[in-house]
Amino acid sequence: MRIGDAARRAGATVKAVRYYEALGLVTPARLANGYRDYDEHDVRVIREIRDLNGLGIAVEHTRPFLDCLAAGRPHADDCPASLAGYRAAIDDLTRRIDALAARRAALAARLHEAAHRDSCAPDPQEHPGPTTTGGDAMHDITRLPAGLPVPEDDGACDTLPGQALPPLELPDTDGRSVRLDALGPGRTVIYVYPLTGRPGTDLPEGWNAIPGARGCTPEACGFRDHHQELTAAGAARVYGLSGQDTAYQREVVERLRLPFAVLSDPALRLADELRLPTFEAGGQRLFTRLTLVVLDGRVEHVFYPVFPPDRHAEQVLDWLHHHPLREGASAGGEVPVPGAGSAVR
Repeated sequence: MRIGDAARRAGATVKAVRYYEALGLVTPARLANGYRDYDEHDVRVIREIRDLNGLGIAVEHTRPFLDCLAAGRPHADDCPASLAGYRAAIDDLTRRIDALAARRAALAARLHEAAHRDSCAPDPQEHPGPTTTGGDAMHDITRLPAGLPVPEDDGACDTLPGQALPPLELPDTDGRSVRLDALGPGRTVIYVYPLTGRPGTDLPEGWNAIPGARGCTPEACGFRDHHQELTAAGAARVYGLSGQDTAYQREVVERLRLPFAVLSDPALRLADELRLPTFEAGGQRLFTRLTLVVLDGRVEHVFYPVFPPDRHAEQVLDWLHHHPLREGASAGGEVPVPGAGSAVR
C-alpha cells in the first residue's frame, strides 16, 4: 500500500511516517519502480510508535518494543527490554513531575508572599490615599483606581430602618454559626459587600464599570484599621457579609489580618428576606454594597449607597460618635431615631 494509506490506517500523519522511516523504525519494501510498499506489519509498527509516544515515550525510545514485534511476539511489550523501556519512561516522568512540583511550590510561595506583602497597609497614615501611591491601581485590588462611577441612591433601602432581622443562621470564619436575630446586646455593624478579589485572580468582566462594585478589599481594610475605634464608639461587634463561601472568606481574613469574623450567605437569603438590592456580574447574583447598624435585632441605621468604600469605616465611625447610645437603650426606645434612621444619601 502507499504511504498515505498506511498512515490513514495507523491513525498517523504522512509526515510522522516519514519521520519514523528517517529513524529507521519503519522499513517498508520497495517496488521495482522504487516506490515504497507498506504492508500490515508496517501499519502495526506505525500504530505502536504512535501509541507509545502518546504515553510519553519518545519516538526514538520505542525501538525495544518494535524489536519485540519483529521477533514474532504477539505484543510489543512481551520482552524484557520492553519492560525496561516502561520503567525508564516512568522514571523520566517522575523526574519531570518532581521538577514541575518544585516549580509550582516556588510559584505558590511567591504568590503567598506577594499577596501578604501587597495587602492594604495596617496604618492608613502610611498610605494616604487610593490614588496617591505608586503602582497600577486599576489592577491592584488593595486600592481604588480614579474615575470609578459613583453609585446613586435609588431608594432601595429606604424601608429598612426599624425592620427586624430574620432568624437566619449564617456560618462565620471563626467556625461558628451566627443567628442574625440574636446578635447580642449593643450595636452590631454588618458591612455587606459583593465579593473580595484575590491577587492574581481576575475580577468579573466589567467590574470597574459597575457603580459601587469595586473596593471590597479596601473597605475590609478600613474596618480592620478602625476596628478598635469602632468598638470604643459603641459597636459591640463588627461583621463583614458576602455571598462567598466560608473557605474563601477565611483566606481573606487571614491574608488581610481582619480582627473580626466574616459571614457567608451564598444563597443571598438575607437579601431575599429584607429585600436588599443585588446585581448580576460574572454570571452570579451579588449583594449590593451597604452597611447595617443593628440594635436589639432590628435595623437601626442603613448606609446606602456606600462610596468611597475605602473611607466607609470612617463614615460609620463618625455616625457612631454622633449617635451615642443612651444607657439602657433598646430598639423599642431608639429605633427609628428621628433624622438618623433613614438610609444615608
